[in-house]
Amino acid sequence: MIDFRLKRGSREIPGDYSKRRKVLLVFMSLCAFALVGRAAYLQVVSKGFLEKQGDMRHIDVLVTPAYRGMIVDRNGEPLAVSAPVDTITVNPRLLQQVDIRELAKKELELRKQWRVKKLDERQKQQAVALCREEKMAAIAEMEKILGLPPGKVSHWVNQEKPKGFAYVARQIPPNEAARVRELKLAGVDILREFKRFYPASEVSAHLVGFTDKQDKGQEGLEAIYESSLKGIPGKKTVLKDGSGNVIADLKNIQEPVNGKTLQLSIDQRLQYLAYRELQQAVTEHQAKSGVLVMLDAKNGEILAVANQPSFNPNNRAELIEGRYRNRAFTEVYEPGSTVKPLVVAAGLEGGYVKPNDVFYTRGVFPVGGHVVRDVHNYGTLDLTHVIKKSSNIAVAQMSLRMPPKYLWSFYKNLGFGAFANVGFPHEAKGGILDYRRWRDFDRAVVAFGYSFNASALQLARAYTALADDGILHSVSLLKRDADPDAKRVFSAKTAKRVRAMMETVISKDGTAYQAKVDGYSVAGKTGTVKKSAGRSGYADKKYFSVFAGIAPAKNPRLVMVVIVDEPSAGKYYGGLVSAPVFSKVMAGALRAMDIPPDQEETMPVLLTQKVP
Repeated sequence: MIDFRLKRGSREIPGDYSKRRKVLLVFMSLCAFALVGRAAYLQVVSKGFLEKQGDMRHIDVLVTPAYRGMIVDRNGEPLAVSAPVDTITVNPRLLQQVDIRELAKKELELRKQWRVKKLDERQKQQAVALCREEKMAAIAEMEKILGLPPGKVSHWVNQEKPKGFAYVARQIPPNEAARVRELKLAGVDILREFKRFYPASEVSAHLVGFTDKQDKGQEGLEAIYESSLKGIPGKKTVLKDGSGNVIADLKNIQEPVNGKTLQLSIDQRLQYLAYRELQQAVTEHQAKSGVLVMLDAKNGEILAVANQPSFNPNNRAELIEGRYRNRAFTEVYEPGSTVKPLVVAAGLEGGYVKPNDVFYTRGVFPVGGHVVRDVHNYGTLDLTHVIKKSSNIAVAQMSLRMPPKYLWSFYKNLGFGAFANVGFPHEAKGGILDYRRWRDFDRAVVAFGYSFNASALQLARAYTALADDGILHSVSLLKRDADPDAKRVFSAKTAKRVRAMMETVISKDGTAYQAKVDGYSVAGKTGTVKKSAGRSGYADKKYFSVFAGIAPAKNPRLVMVVIVDEPSAGKYYGGLVSAPVFSKVMAGALRAMDIPPDQEETMPVLLTQKVP
């Protein structure tokens, strides 16, 4: 039997664990001291090293740019597209620091070169200096690649308190970005962006407009439709190394939403024709500028709008304020004799003029203490010859037969003195004096296009009423099948009568024989408008040469207005300066749109010609 009784003097008591507790307490204390020591080491001794390691590998959130929507013509031809490009940014604060990995490589290189196991403090400082020297050489090489002024980036780096971010080069070609990337400079970041490119260049520049370096629309349609073109950028988290290079994509936070494609009513084939012929006319006649607007006579779509002089939106050096103004929409002119067919229409529609009326002209017509004159003494004229010979006196007599409010309202119903609402920036409203302020002379001159003004677009729009049998169309820069806002302003009978009179203007003894188009009937009207000199009246020998026309006259499909400002090479009549532009552009447009000829006698000649 085992005796469990304790011997005298024994300290061991059954169930006593105090020794074990002491051992455990000592062990836990040692662990606590180890943890505190490790924490102190990391926080104090290795703080600098760990911070650099943290900087070398960190998670960042990047914005993923959205693709800006294309602008295309009615047939899908691109007028504005976005191409991927790169932008170089720098962090001068980070560039100022020596990369720990590069320093380690340099120290290893020096140890091998000097055959030492460890570098002393002086040698370490020499390694740092060599690393800085190599970095500044790489920065200089980057400046050279990007075509920057020498020292631009190094100046930022050498400042006492360098900033943390700066753009170095925006929207550069990928090959240049690749050469910069090969330098492996910590603190240099390469961002992917999109650059706007305009394939049509000068041809559609005033209409399409352009974006700034942030790809935001500044002028033209780029500005009007900014909200739908720009899209919505996305976001993603990435892992970067110390040089700012993305090591890995971690997570997509938000997918980018690309901008919408904008399809215009413009036909780029017709736009090119308009640009080419207008440019040639402005150059030939040594004019200040010129505009051309072409509309679809059936639905008011704008098929072409050209301005001269033009500019290249792909070259930012040409983006000078004032040069990219779309004069066809934003500038106003006194329309001159081009409104005479409208006055005749007003007289016929209101019953103030009869189809068989004749007018007696003798070259001068006194009105309200002033004199209205014709270029020649035309004698007695019927309605057709009033338009054919462009008699100021005859239309002044017509106007004086009409109540002022009636003619004023007729003009207003045609859109004069009101915005065309095409939605273009700085669109001109034009103006017409209130009929209650008209004196007799005002009533006379307003009949041949003075004392009020309108844009080329407004004049072209008014002519849609003559072209579409009395129906006035709204205008649109976007492709559409029908005009929801079309309205009748006078009868089809009146429109057809006036169009027939306007066809005589294109005859050999009319004022615009050079507006003829082989194979097609043309109805039109010239205007040779004296330029206003402000309060002093009208400038001497300064004119707007204008032609407004419709084709084919028998079944109109197109309306066009051409205005040339201050031709100074000798010719200045609308029939000699603007009418030939109309003829060339209209001929090409009718063929390009496959509109059949309506004059058989010239059809064989027409069919041998090629469509430009």
